[in-house]
Amino acid sequence: MKSKVVAALVATMAVGATCAFAANPFVDVPSDSWAYKSVVELADAGIIQGVDGQYFQGQRNITRYEAAEMVAKAMAHMDKASVEQRALINKLADEYADELNNLGVRVSNLENKVGNVKLTGDARIRYRYQNDNSAKENDNSWDYRVRIRATANVNDRTTVTYGLSSNNIKFGSDKAASSDDDHIFTDMAKVDTTFGKYLTASVGRDAVYVMGNAYGYNYGDVFDRAQLKYNNGKIAATAGYGKFKEDSTGYANDLLGVKTGYGELEGFFGNGSAVGVYYNSFNGQKDFKADDLWGAYASVNFGTKFNALANYEKISADATTTTKDDPEVWIGKLTYGKAAIATPKSWDLWVEYLDAQAGAFLGGSTNSWRFANMDNIKSWGAGVDYTFAKNAMFSVMSSFGTETKDGNAKDPEEQTRAQFVFAF
Repeated sequence: MKSKVVAALVATMAVGATCAFAANPFVDVPSDSWAYKSVVELADAGIIQGVDGQYFQGQRNITRYEAAEMVAKAMAHMDKASVEQRALINKLADEYADELNNLGVRVSNLENKVGNVKLTGDARIRYRYQNDNSAKENDNSWDYRVRIRATANVNDRTTVTYGLSSNNIKFGSDKAASSDDDHIFTDMAKVDTTFGKYLTASVGRDAVYVMGNAYGYNYGDVFDRAQLKYNNGKIAATAGYGKFKEDSTGYANDLLGVKTGYGELEGFFGNGSAVGVYYNSFNGQKDFKADDLWGAYASVNFGTKFNALANYEKISADATTTTKDDPEVWIGKLTYGKAAIATPKSWDLWVEYLDAQAGAFLGGSTNSWRFANMDNIKSWGAGVDYTFAKNAMFSVMSSFGTETKDGNAKDPEEQTRAQFVFAF
């Protein structure tokens, strides 16, 4: 194994110009050896030390820990390597990740190296059911979605992120791949730059915008914006302006294309709890009836297992024949445990309550698990999330006790959803 690791490390290092005059430190590597130049370069760069400081012992197999030490030292020279060479070092670091961690070298530190590009993504397979659901976009069926993310560090303050996502594509769909329901689109394209320790500017498209960073009742999808955020770990202040994107659901007050200025003020506590207030001012669509939105949330941890979330929103809008004047929504959720997709056998259970007046739901996308009938209802929900393998989670959730708040319409049928999510 020694020759392969040494050859790979030699290919990564740009030290030839400085080591041409270096002396050979190993008595068992003659100057006419085919490996002489490579061994001297690696020794001069401090990547190899040999045995007892005198012998290279090129025919001896090395242990994985010795190989990991060599990789760790190559990581320290990442700034001298080209993009291709950095990719090779990353590959070696992945191969020896366990040994590097045991040696106290965090492979995650590679993510902070300038020029490093990291690819991540996720795939979701989902089933949704509601007995009387007739809305085209919410057919009772299985569907899937795949997303890819590429993140690159331009310098120690600036990061560029680009992402692609498929739409939710139904299994067995007989539509052409180029149809609107099956297309792939850019859901993330942004640049984030930090100024000092606490201020971050972000410009471009983000995959998720959640009003209030809480339940996400009114929106949770693609959002083009320019944003400033100050966060010192105790308080955070956010201000921005943007336009809601993707996809039209047919609601009369759909958010698609609506512009908004927004702001939020949050406070954080040592046990992971948080409180916040937020505001959105809407404009840009003549058929969009809401002027603005006010909201507040509190997320409180009790011990290490319980979290209680409360979220309130009020829409400034005139009453119509089907909506209330200045409609409001109240949401509460209690969670036990915490399912982390990177932690096998982690799990959680949760129960929630939703009370929404007619007109409180603005239409468009939502960050809620619910997929229909979110307006003019009182409803309970419950669910469980379980990570059955590393980066693989199963979730199932259902509503119950759902009632129409105002009017004579019959109570909506209950909703059930199950899904697998795989991260990579």
